[in-house]
Amino acid sequence: MGEVDRPALVGDVAGLRSIVARWRNEGARIALVPTMGALHAGHVSLIECARAEADRIVVSIFVNPTQFSPSEDFSKYPRTFEADLAKLRDAAADLCFAPDVAGMYGDGFATTVLVEGVAKADLEDHF
Repeated sequence: MGEVDRPALVGDVAGLRSIVARWRNEGARIALVPTMGALHAGHVSLIECARAEADRIVVSIFVNPTQFSPSEDFSKYPRTFEADLAKLRDAAADLCFAPDVAGMYGDGFATTVLVEGVAKADLEDHF
């Protein structure tokens, strides 16, 4: 993958695994910078930090509907995909993993995580 090809774009887990496996076979150190898109200077800084520690940088862009409470509007979260890709190109990210909801939560998906006890620390009351 040359400079012009950066970042490669993959939208499915199988494609991601294939590319990452190839990099691992080459002995590359791989970093992941997970995001929900709408990239800004803080995200770019994370990519720069990752570059200092790894040979290949994967940035995920996934607006996760399960991260929104019933009172938050998932549909209004900013989606700036083309601008995000330009920022990833400028930051020399190697791969953008941008799955859709169906790819992340396929048929029969049934996993949930409930935070209770001291781990919750009344966070919902503070935001």
